[in-house]
Amino acid sequence: MWVADLDALDSWAWLLGELGFEPRDTWAVGRSWSGPGGEYLVVESGPDVRAVPHDRWRPGLNHVAFWAGSESDVDVLAAAAAEHGWTPLFADRYPHAGGPSHYAAYLENGDGFEVELVAQPRTGGGDR
Repeated sequence: MWVADLDALDSWAWLLGELGFEPRDTWAVGRSWSGPGGEYLVVESGPDVRAVPHDRWRPGLNHVAFWAGSESDVDVLAAAAAEHGWTPLFADRYPHAGGPSHYAAYLENGDGFEVELVAQPRTGGGDR
C-alpha cells in the first residue's frame, strides 16, 4: 500500500499489531508486517509516490477488510481506534453497516484509508 508519507504508519502499526500482525521488515521508506494466517502487508512511501492524497472513492483501493475476532473484539478495537488515528465511518449504523447479518466496524485514518474490521461468524446457527 503506497502512502504519501510514513506518518501514516502510526495508525497502521497500532491496528496491525492489535490484529496479530508482527513487524517483518523496515527500510527508509516503508515497513512490512506478517499476519497470523500468513498474510503479508507492505506500507511504503518514497520517491515514486505521487504527492496527491489518497481518495478511496477513485479507482483503486477502496478499503481493506480484516477478520478481527469476535463481536466483542470488534467492539474493543472500534472503541480504541480514535486514540490511534482512526475515525469511525457509518457510526449511525454500527455494527451492521454492511447488512443485518454482518458485524463490522468501518474506520478511516487521517490519510483517508478505510478498513473494515469484521467479526468472525458465530457458530451454532444463532442470529446476530
